[in-house]
Amino acid sequence: MAQGARHVIDDVATIDLLASPARMEIVDALEASTGALSVAALAARLGRPADGLYYHLRQLVAAGLVREQADAGGRTYRIATLRGKGLRLRYQPGATPNARAVARTVASLLRVAQKDFAAALADPASVVEGARRELWAGRLTGWVTPRELAELNALLARASELLRGSQGKRGSRLVALSWVLAPLADAAGAATPPRRLRRTRT
Repeated sequence: MAQGARHVIDDVATIDLLASPARMEIVDALEASTGALSVAALAARLGRPADGLYYHLRQLVAAGLVREQADAGGRTYRIATLRGKGLRLRYQPGATPNARAVARTVASLLRVAQKDFAAALADPASVVEGARRELWAGRLTGWVTPRELAELNALLARASELLRGSQGKRGSRLVALSWVLAPLADAAGAATPPRRLRRTRT
């Protein structure tokens, strides 16, 4: 559920529906697909038993997030948005039901990201150096100006466009990108960075 040109979800119950890792992975798989997928294809892509997906698909169809259709090969599923538009959560910060639902869904997203990372780290074929590096993680904190923050958001939006635009291209491969951008409370109450910053390297 990356950002970009997206269908916005603002209903709390629907946001909570996506707090399930299984449903989140189903939505991600359908967003990354060039067409509708059967339950068998979804199960193979996610590494989950097909029987365990039907309940989650029914929930997603009932919420209007996934469209079920019948064809010659049986029932298939696709994201219920215009082609090229995925799903995005609406944030309403504060002590709101929306904020609590979004927090639960983001916590689930991070668990899925950890699972993705651990699986790739266990694969000796994963590329971890060079321009085609496909596995890395990190945490950065720093001070940004309003212009730099806008640039950072543009880079994240571009990353989202790259992932959506690679569907079906020759030589493309499936990857997952997860991120969290959050403002930090400064315990010292400073509105601007200190003149001297001590840098640490790990």
